[in-house]
Amino acid sequence: MSSQNDPLQPTPFDAATPAPEAAPATPPAAARGTPRWVLPAFGGLLLLAVVVIFWLPEQVGSPQPKPVAEEPERAATDSAPADTPPRTAPPTEDASPWSEAQLAKLRKEAQDVLQELLDIQFALEERGVQTWAPEPYAAAGEVATAGDELYKTREYEAARERYQAALTAFQEIEASIPDRVDAELQAARDAIEAVDPDAANSALGRAALIEPENPALDGLSQRAALLPRLIPVLAQAAAAEAIGDLAKAEALLTEAAGLDPAHQGVAAERERVAAAHLEQRFNDAMSDGYVALDKNQFNAARTAFRKAAGLQPGSGEAASALQEVTAAETAFRLSSLKQQGARQEQQEQWQQAVKTYEKAREIDASVLFASEGLARSTPRARLDKQFRAALEKPERLSDVAVAEATEKLVQQARQITPAGPELESQISQLQVLLQRANTPVRVLLRSDMETEVIVYKVARLGRFEERELTLRPGKYTAVGTRNGYRDVRQQIVVVHDAVPAPITIACVEPI
Repeated sequence: MSSQNDPLQPTPFDAATPAPEAAPATPPAAARGTPRWVLPAFGGLLLLAVVVIFWLPEQVGSPQPKPVAEEPERAATDSAPADTPPRTAPPTEDASPWSEAQLAKLRKEAQDVLQELLDIQFALEERGVQTWAPEPYAAAGEVATAGDELYKTREYEAARERYQAALTAFQEIEASIPDRVDAELQAARDAIEAVDPDAANSALGRAALIEPENPALDGLSQRAALLPRLIPVLAQAAAAEAIGDLAKAEALLTEAAGLDPAHQGVAAERERVAAAHLEQRFNDAMSDGYVALDKNQFNAARTAFRKAAGLQPGSGEAASALQEVTAAETAFRLSSLKQQGARQEQQEQWQQAVKTYEKAREIDASVLFASEGLARSTPRARLDKQFRAALEKPERLSDVAVAEATEKLVQQARQITPAGPELESQISQLQVLLQRANTPVRVLLRSDMETEVIVYKVARLGRFEERELTLRPGKYTAVGTRNGYRDVRQQIVVVHDAVPAPITIACVEPI
């Protein structure tokens, strides 16, 4: 006995055909003694076979798959208990085996579509379709329910069309899964970027329901789990930025970027605040440089401007500021040297004035004040040097040539106007020294008549017992020599205001 779930197949049969006219003559059935009830019996058996093969399975039928819109208890079959009459009328006597076979075929086609429909419906329900596509799912279910109603009335072709429409609708929902998953994942990413943990977790939950095996879920879930830690750090960074503490804000955003390196919003905020902090430090360095420049603190200004240039390599503003420092420093040094040279000239510090103007020319050889200052200071410095040497060693004036040269310098100095108190003092002192140097003093020399005596820069005196010389104030050296005796050397100091005691020069120590 075949199972009720097996597909129904019509039983083939052959229709009776008349015998050919050329067949050999045989006596008719009645003539051969065939009973008359045989043919009616054969027709009844044939009708019974049709009923058993085609009509009875329609009444008993195999259990049908559960329709989409019905509860499991509502089986979509036409069968009923043996003591309950079928919902549809049995085939009439006019129903032919062919029409019943066509109905069976249409019913099988409807069942096939329904089975595919139920499979995809189950798969969608496992993915929680009622949550993420409730309206399309409900609409498809209504179409399937309409197919059930048609199926009950044995309108199998129309029922199959409804089932096919519902199947197509479910397939469209299934085909939309990748896009829906992508949309939910993108919604999760957007929520993470917006630092909205609730929205992120909701989107990830829907995505996990639709496609739990999606490889992006783990990473996004981990990022969403970090949002509660990220939120306070971002709030602190915003508060620090609001009060102008960009260094703290940048540090906090760096910490936030470490928590979620993939967070584009945090990275962009950190980059923005870092740029603002860099600009702030650049402006502070430039401001410090100009403050130092206004105070003529050129080294400090240069250091500040170089710091600014390091913060923004290639900055034209910093480069211009450094050039400005160089120009200002040069102008300041030249101005200072000019003032210093003028002050030294006024104080008759001629040697220092010459050095000052020479420094100015080393900085800028074209400056006029340096050239003019050197023209004034150089001869005065030379004269000052000569006068100071004469005043420091007045004994040199004992030399007539030195005294005469000094006298000429004094005469030249008297022509300088204005002379200045220092020059006037030098002239006055030298005049006194010259007067004293030009006033001779009598000096008495004694010897033993055996010693040859020479007074350097004065005369060779030879041998004598006593000799008087007239010497200019100063220091003189007398040397005595004698054969067989050690030479003697005697220094003679002549001062203008005292007559020296007699000086003895004699060699008395034998060799």
